[in-house]
Amino acid sequence: MVPPSISLLRAIRATEIIRTSLSLRQQSLSSQLSHRVTQRTCLHRIYSSHAQLRTLATTAHRHSPPPPSAPKSTDRGPVSDESTQTDFGSMDVFSNAPAPTASIDACTSDGFHLDNGVKIGGGSGLLVVAGEAFTWRPWEAGGRGRLLNQRGQWDTGDEAWGFLEAVWPKPDLLILGLGPSMYPIAPETRKYINSLGIRVDVQDTRNAAAQFNLLATERGVGNVAAALIPIGWREPR
Repeated sequence: MVPPSISLLRAIRATEIIRTSLSLRQQSLSSQLSHRVTQRTCLHRIYSSHAQLRTLATTAHRHSPPPPSAPKSTDRGPVSDESTQTDFGSMDVFSNAPAPTASIDACTSDGFHLDNGVKIGGGSGLLVVAGEAFTWRPWEAGGRGRLLNQRGQWDTGDEAWGFLEAVWPKPDLLILGLGPSMYPIAPETRKYINSLGIRVDVQDTRNAAAQFNLLATERGVGNVAAALIPIGWREPR
């Protein structure tokens, strides 16, 4: 028997290599095709689920009941005769407390109206100490004619607070109403008032008047004082 030649063996090997390469390529193409089919199936499922959710949301919105309308009548029926009803007026702890002797009824552009009938006008400020009301023009102290310093701070000078040195006992709190607006108070002014043992609360005049009326009712007129500038005050230019 004659053995195969070298050329024949080489041809057989080449044929096997080609078959193996074709088989591997077919397997790779099959896996890629399967992966693409899986992706398309997942995307189809996702889009289908979103479409179902939109359909359910739209259906729920269409079939949801309308919001309740406001009542057309405010009539609550006849007044109850029960004795167990809560009288909120009787719960006011200050209902029987007397009003301060110099409580402030109104703030006008050029003055103030007090509860005792006194009216302060002419552009003057109001000073209330120990239940007594006085006119007050702090911008005239020192002949400056203004209340703000060059830094935009509310500064009156020590000479405008001489009454606090004379009064005894001194109030615990001084409420400052600086006119229609609030300004930072000068450190020198605050330091001088605090050196007399008096705390300072700074507000615009309307809120300062309301707070004075409340605190004077709670603590008494001897513990709270007020120094207010009219709400029509305009700083000269």
